[in-house]
Order: sequence, then structure tokens, then C-alpha cells
Amino acid sequence: MLKLASFSAWLLLTAFCPPLLAAENTMPLALHKAAAADDVAAIKTLIAEGAEIDARDGTGATALLVATHGNRLEAARALIAAGADVNARDGISDSPYLYAGARGHLDILKLTLAHGADLASTNRYGGTALIPAAERGHVETVETLIAAGVDVDHVNRLGWTALLEAVLLGDGGPRHVRIVERLISAGADVDLADHDGVAPLRHARSRGYRDIAALLEKAGAK
Repeated sequence: MLKLASFSAWLLLTAFCPPLLAAENTMPLALHKAAAADDVAAIKTLIAEGAEIDARDGTGATALLVATHGNRLEAARALIAAGADVNARDGISDSPYLYAGARGHLDILKLTLAHGADLASTNRYGGTALIPAAERGHVETVETLIAAGVDVDHVNRLGWTALLEAVLLGDGGPRHVRIVERLISAGADVDLADHDGVAPLRHARSRGYRDIAALLEKAGAK
């Protein structure tokens, strides 16, 4: 009889309160949609109505990470102001901080740095935010991360530092020349070799990156 009574109560609840139940089930998705659309008004309304700010979607992403994916600055600002976790990771170990750094989303990156970004956190390759930023030629992002105190000589699971990635995966052009210059100025070890024992200078020479090689030689690289 008790089970029957409980079931009857559940039927009454679902019959008379469907809007409430539907809202509870869709709030996380709604918050993610609002973040993707950079809809600050909707974000504030959903949070005020009780939406869980760090709820995850099917990929493990929070609404803040969704906003970061799309470089939705105002959405990110509203979510961070409401307490969103800038270090919350998705299923492939991306966090808002790490993703903003890797993609050069500078304004969002600065917000994460001002709200507790874990500078020592690493991506799925074991690299800090500085390493992919250097690889992809995001000069201002590299400067920002160096100024924030990210380890310039961190080695990822591939055996590469930010300096090595700037040489190995960069194009040798002006942006990567500037990044190499910034890394050297920040004290990067110019002789720190990869897993095969090949140092940045040798990689630069083998690729014909004369300007980068000249910077490394001036810094005493061997």
C-alpha cells in the first residue's frame, strides 16, 4: 500500500507540475545555449532561477567552456562574475582557461587569470596553456601567460616546451619570431632538447628559419 501511495503521489506531482519538472531538466542545456548565443540577459535569468552554473553537457563542458569555445566574451564575463569555475574540465581535459590560452581568446583568458586560473594545469597532451599558444602564433597570449607566471620550460608528453613547439610547429614567420624572442627574454632554456635529443637551434636550422636561428645563436644556444 505504501508503494502504491508513493506512486500515486508521483503521478499527481507530474500531472500538476510539469512546467517545473521540465525547467529543472532543461536548465543546464538552456544555460549552455544562452552562453553560446552570448545572451547575458538569459544567463542572468537562468542563474537567478536556480540553474547550476557549472552543470555539464554531454561532452562534459560547462556553460563557461561553451562561451569560451565561441569566444563569447560577455557571456563568459557574466558566468565568471556569477562564480563559474574557470578550471572546470570537459571530457578531453579542456578548461575555459586552457582553451582560451590555446585559441588566443585573449579577453576571456585575462578574465580567467583574474579569477583563479590554475597556471600549472595541463591539457590532454600534458602541456600548459603557453605551449599551444606559442605553437599557434598568439603573440599577445604568450606575453600574457609569461607575465602571469606560467613555466616557460614546462615539457609536455611529446617532449616539447613552448620554445620547441614554436620552432617545430610554427611557420618561422614574424609572429613565431616574436614569440621565440619573448620566450628567450623570459628565460627559456634555449638548449632544452626534445625526446630525441634535438635542441631548438638544430630544428630551426633544419627548417631554414634563419631569423629564429639567429635569435637562438645570440642567446648562446648550441
